[in-house]
Amino acid sequence: MATADAPTVVARQRFPRSRRTARKAALGAAGIVGFLMLWQLIPTLGIISPRYLPYATETLARMFEEFRDLEFWRNVGRTMTAWFLGLLIATVAATVLGTIIGLVPFLRRATHTTVEFLRPIPSVALIPLAILVYGIQLQAALVIIVFASFWQVFVQVLYGVADVDAVARDTARAFGLTRAERVRYLILPTTLPYLMTGLRLAAAVALILAITAEMVIGTPGLGREIVFYQAAGDWVGVYSLVIVTGLLGLLINLVFRFIERKSLAWHQSVRGEEVL
Repeated sequence: MATADAPTVVARQRFPRSRRTARKAALGAAGIVGFLMLWQLIPTLGIISPRYLPYATETLARMFEEFRDLEFWRNVGRTMTAWFLGLLIATVAATVLGTIIGLVPFLRRATHTTVEFLRPIPSVALIPLAILVYGIQLQAALVIIVFASFWQVFVQVLYGVADVDAVARDTARAFGLTRAERVRYLILPTTLPYLMTGLRLAAAVALILAITAEMVIGTPGLGREIVFYQAAGDWVGVYSLVIVTGLLGLLINLVFRFIERKSLAWHQSVRGEEVL
């Protein structure tokens, strides 16, 4: 009897989840359609001149034209290369330093003031220094991408290491676990949810700074193309590339949310989302 009823139980659990997913997708699609209709109406009614806010249909048509251009995909590749390298360097550095400083109370107290001083500095303020040192090269963009992304991960790792339960730490020490074993079985599981949150935030920040660097410094990529279109008065091209950058940000967010759910499938926060 238990075996025969099992498929029914599974079906009952999956059906509501699929309905919720379909409902969320439908609401998201309705929101996009509503936004595009509003966008189309604004220049049509003359609220904003079509010269400065092109029609949605015209902008989307231009975006699909860009998709057929090989140079467009080269620029996407350049932007994503800067994004990936900056995010990778920032994540590795922030994870290592955050773990070391978080595990040593003396280091945490000694670096607290320095961290609080450096963290609020806008990364774009480093652009003149980056240009002076590296010129109009990828390294100049990486300076501001890494600086901005580093703090997103570093602070989360510090919080994660500090959140390790004191009783669990003492128990691990009493059972004679080595430092490596404590890091693997105690500190890493506690810190991982914080790390994934910081990584997801850093991924979005890294994309923003990659586009900003290309617009201000002039390194090749989508940001520089937006500036070229703006200088030429091609507002349709400007808006089409802005939409592309938004789609890239959405795709990055979806990918990192998927990675977060998979890597934290055992965690209460993710399991709670699946039950609700």
